[in-house]
Amino acid sequence: MTKIKCYCGSPKNFDECCEPFINGTEKAPTALELMRSRYSAYATHAADYLLATTHISERKYYSKSEILNWATSNKWLQLEIVAATENTVEFKAYFLDNKLQKQIHHEFSTFKLENGSWFYVDGKFFD
Repeated sequence: MTKIKCYCGSPKNFDECCEPFINGTEKAPTALELMRSRYSAYATHAADYLLATTHISERKYYSKSEILNWATSNKWLQLEIVAATENTVEFKAYFLDNKLQKQIHHEFSTFKLENGSWFYVDGKFFD
């Protein structure tokens, strides 16, 4: 079986990087690693993981079908980490939209550690 590099940009292979978080065999130990694994989840269309790692107080604003639609209608190209603290990550996600136009999703995300698990809370978007 061919090993594929992780979608998050790490030098590791996907099966040694984000996949254990996405398939639930491990928990992301930091907000940054959770964010990287969420990017990989978009690239691999893992909508269940994206919902499960969204903080419970925010889940009502998301639906599995909308997440899946967003994930599948774009071709994910690259993740760039701009800055990170213990509970925030600023990143740029590069992708091709459904018209194959290059796009950049630039976000400052906030995360929360609860009962030993990190969750995405919300994000501020840059133009």
